[in-house]
Amino acid sequence: MNNTLDQFSFEGERVLMRVDFNVPLDTQFQITDDSRMRAAVPSIQKILKDGGSVIIMSHLGRPKDGPNPDFSLKHIVSHLSTLLNAPVHFADDCIGEQAAHKSSALHAGEVLLLENLRFYKEETKGDVDFAKKLASLGTFYVNDAFGTAHRAHASTSIIAQFFQGKRAFGYVMGKEVANAEKVMSNPQRPFTAIVGGAKVSDKILIVENLLNVADHIIIGGGMAYTFFKAQGGSIGNSLCEDERLETCREILSKAAEKGVKVHLPIDSVVANKFAADADTSNEPSFSISDGWMGLDIGTTAAQEFAAVISSSKTILWNGPMGVFEMPAFENGTKSVAEAVALATDAGAFSLIGGGDSAAAVYKFGYESRVSYVSTGGGALLEYFEGKELPGIAAI
Repeated sequence: MNNTLDQFSFEGERVLMRVDFNVPLDTQFQITDDSRMRAAVPSIQKILKDGGSVIIMSHLGRPKDGPNPDFSLKHIVSHLSTLLNAPVHFADDCIGEQAAHKSSALHAGEVLLLENLRFYKEETKGDVDFAKKLASLGTFYVNDAFGTAHRAHASTSIIAQFFQGKRAFGYVMGKEVANAEKVMSNPQRPFTAIVGGAKVSDKILIVENLLNVADHIIIGGGMAYTFFKAQGGSIGNSLCEDERLETCREILSKAAEKGVKVHLPIDSVVANKFAADADTSNEPSFSISDGWMGLDIGTTAAQEFAAVISSSKTILWNGPMGVFEMPAFENGTKSVAEAVALATDAGAFSLIGGGDSAAAVYKFGYESRVSYVSTGGGALLEYFEGKELPGIAAI
């Protein structure tokens, strides 16, 4: 990847850096998962160490109508200051007089955090004038927000045009792309892709793309039941997209043509309602009783999936095996997480594809035993679907 931080010295530069600090906050505005913030620290520190200053831009949540204190980035200032071991100034707007004044007053080694970009509709609309106002705050542009690289927003792709020759990828961006490439361009074999989640429609493009590179595709989560129904199975009240039955049949026949083994969960943990306290039992996924729904992969499926994973050299995991937020339906996702960790211990390369898979790896304590946990769920998916990401193309 060209244009990385290590190719530049930032002495005397005021670096405008787009990061992804869209972190979850509890009702007391305490950060419940700071992994995205921690990921950006090395990029910020490189610039400060060179003798530059950093102006940080991010969004937080999805504020609907302009400024809203619940979505203010001021809630993360003290934690960011702790992570950087340096004071962090805050501007209560991302453009305008105060932002301009505080930016121009920055000294080498200082950090300024701008208020939430999405307090302006112009950000998500990719407005050029808004991007120009942001650009006026700095002398150099760095994009380290892989989580938003698939959006053509003002701060992620439009802004780059104002920094000819003075723009670069941060370390998070570099790592994300390098790890994704490792999986899609040159995987060690056998390569197993584990795809879960609720809907086939969310994952069709990634599965079709994976058919060209994977040796094994493991399918779990709600989307598995559309595959079972497509093959004539009885799935009770399980999740199903009837309009995708033909798609599932096509995927299975393409896989057979290409010699890719598709693994579906032979059994399921079924429940009589979608609730933590539901009655449960283990049933064959192909013949689930009327009135019951599959909410996790069953015990045999978990063992079979673990066996496939253990013999793999490259592993991509995107999407849970069941409703792992409820203890009664967490075992499938937990057993896959454990199998991925054990395979990684034995020398496999494992990439966890953001979103729910990342949440599961953290929840079950395996984050230090996998090769890489992506910070960008949606962006990584689009990358694996073969789409060009605007935030990468712009630089």
